Amino acid sequence: MESPLYTQYKNQVVPALKEQLGLANIMQVPRLNKVVLNIGYGRHVKEASYIERVEKTLKLISGQKPVHNKAKQSISNFKTRQGMEIGVSVTLRGQKMYDFLYKLIHLTLPRVRDFRGLDTKSFDGKGNYSIGFKEHLAFPEIGAEATDVIHGLQVVISTSAHTNEQGMALLEKLGFPFYKK
Repeated sequence: MESPLYTQYKNQVVPALKEQLGLANIMQVPRLNKVVLNIGYGRHVKEASYIERVEKTLKLISGQKPVHNKAKQSISNFKTRQGMEIGVSVTLRGQKMYDFLYKLIHLTLPRVRDFRGLDTKSFDGKGNYSIGFKEHLAFPEIGAEATDVIHGLQVVISTSAHTNEQGMALLEKLGFPFYKK
């Protein structure tokens, strides 16, 4: 059974984007490649209970076991050494990616406190989009028992778009609520 978001992409978004962007072939239409969820430990690097809680949270939100990320280089101001674990991340592709994005658009974003829309400046220049959450409590999987430790979360949506305009057109057609100025 395919996700409602994937069905919407195939049946409505692809033809609309092909026409809007003036593309000759449907294979040129931008598509979603992957979604990466990331949580950095920050100053709690040495607290095993915090790391365990963060890992459990990410597993609840994504439905996958997170991977521990290591520092690529030493930075004395942040008190990190090369090879030291500094965060966890999960990469979603395919059906899980579409299910997560559907949940993000329809359940999570409306639950964010003081939400007025997503900022259009969070594109990276190549059509990929990043969303930062100050609290992980907006996700429906997080119950009341997980509120003793509140941490942030970053969601990066990677697309095959070549420009910010193409990426924004794709995400708008999928239903992302961008803030209009």
